[in-house]
Amino acid sequence: MSRAGIPAERIERSILVLRGHKVLLDADLANLYDVETKVLLQAVKRNPDRFPKDFMFQLTDQEFRNLRSQFVTSSWGGRRYAPYVFTEQGVAMLSSVLNSPRAIAVNIEIMRAFVRLREMIAGNKELAKGLDELEARIDRKLSTHDQAIAGILDAIRALMAPPAPTMKRRIGFVQND
Repeated sequence: MSRAGIPAERIERSILVLRGHKVLLDADLANLYDVETKVLLQAVKRNPDRFPKDFMFQLTDQEFRNLRSQFVTSSWGGRRYAPYVFTEQGVAMLSSVLNSPRAIAVNIEIMRAFVRLREMIAGNKELAKGLDELEARIDRKLSTHDQAIAGILDAIRALMAPPAPTMKRRIGFVQND
């Protein structure tokens, strides 16, 4: 639990990767800051010079449809327009326009979550490099011991690989033909 009273895992689960950037949705940020989304966006729109395109951008219609398909939303409720997303720099800039003690505390925790995410990625790159070096030294034809080590290396690589996309099970009544 962070000082802001928000579990760090909740922040980390909210971080998405879009257009090659790690971002947070406007609604998720508003929820974390305990303000309405429209209040957050109003504060941003009052300070447009603080939020260039690499700090904040609006999702395209296709990105919005893809995002909506990942979440259960009703056909009559919810958002009618594509949300805005904020990069790490945009989140940092939010602390200058949302000047409340909660906003400052939440921003600190979000920055820490981004740092942890970068450290995890760097750790995986270092591990992969070490495995490559170790594998280069092993001649798979020498002995069963070397083959066992190569098998362990293959298993570690499989664990490091990102999970394959899974088919989502449809919720509700499904009639089989």
